Amino acid sequence: MVQKFEYDLVIVGGGPAGSSAAFEAAKRGIRTALLEREESIAETVRTSGVTWIQNIKEFGIPEDCFNPIKNYSFCSPNNEVTISDELPSAAVLDVRKTYRWLADQAAKQGAEIFVKTNVNKVIKDDKGDIVGVSGTGLQGEIEFHSKVVIDASGFSSTVCKAMNFVTQWKRFGAGAEYEVKAENIDKDTWWLMVGQKYSPAGYAWIFPVSKDVVRIGVGIGKPESSVDPTERLKELIETKIGPIGKLGKITPIEFHYGLIPNDGLSRKTVYNNLILVGDSAGQANPLVLEGIRYAIKFGRIAGKVAAQAIKVGKTDEESLAPYEKNWRKEIQSKINSAGKVQERWIGFSDDDWDKELDVIKELKPEEFLDFIKADFGLTNMIKLATRHPKLAVRQLFNLVKNAKE
Repeated sequence: MVQKFEYDLVIVGGGPAGSSAAFEAAKRGIRTALLEREESIAETVRTSGVTWIQNIKEFGIPEDCFNPIKNYSFCSPNNEVTISDELPSAAVLDVRKTYRWLADQAAKQGAEIFVKTNVNKVIKDDKGDIVGVSGTGLQGEIEFHSKVVIDASGFSSTVCKAMNFVTQWKRFGAGAEYEVKAENIDKDTWWLMVGQKYSPAGYAWIFPVSKDVVRIGVGIGKPESSVDPTERLKELIETKIGPIGKLGKITPIEFHYGLIPNDGLSRKTVYNNLILVGDSAGQANPLVLEGIRYAIKFGRIAGKVAAQAIKVGKTDEESLAPYEKNWRKEIQSKINSAGKVQERWIGFSDDDWDKELDVIKELKPEEFLDFIKADFGLTNMIKLATRHPKLAVRQLFNLVKNAKE
């Protein structure tokens, strides 16, 4: 027998985008169901958890959910640079604790969370528009009927694929990571390691979670490289290459593996009764392939827009369009510009990276952070960076700064 539920809003995916959308919708009195396929929220960790203090404060994430970072170290095969700031601007999240906090905030507003609920089909009306989802739950087959569905299923894009609106991402990042205990940890400093021996078409990292724990990982762009990030990660740890060797004795705690889209903002994200948010919408910074801040921010906006549409009884594409208009205005030009820089980086040789670090060390902390966060957007300014004289990079930041002012 099929279990059937009726809600105003159904959200597929209990990650940061889904929980944030559920929080905002439930807060507005919308009957909201949040569906998570695993046995608990964040049972599996698929991200290194890097984000930014400014966003953490904006979202109200508790201080015990993250480790602040104020020193940013880069390592190439024959070069090394550290940019230090007086106050922390970056952070490494306790991913599991943060995601569960976000889900708990949604539950406190009245959202109902269904775990171990695997969505594999959509329910359509006679016009072919989505009016719910179905799959398997704790007690067998289950259906959720709703006025709006939010696809926050992440890289897999479960709902929009089932609607035949999208196909699999063509370009993406594959990341493998060990969370480990280590003897010698500078909890204020992260490391990004670039060059062929670390990662072809990507980078490796050391992100401290606490004074005792770090995450060591490798991210590799697909299809640009066929190298398996898990195998490369094992090689780096075994050989203790570069700054990994400074960590002393390493004791693995947990292994993480994840995929993140890198096709740019190529997808339409609103349809009749349907919104895409987070990784399912491709909302990721291509420079370091991070997107948690986008998932939370635009998840909240998706929840607000869905709630408003449901309340007035109009949930067609036009009524949900303010969501897409909002996020595109906020990040489209920035992500497009960052994508141009990433395309250039992917083709770098080891010698190119050695020279790039000489340019990076010329940057002030705030300039570096604007760059790595993809917090810039004027397309013609990016052309200066691709030609890459030091002066051009300076001009890039000065002109973007002047444009903002």
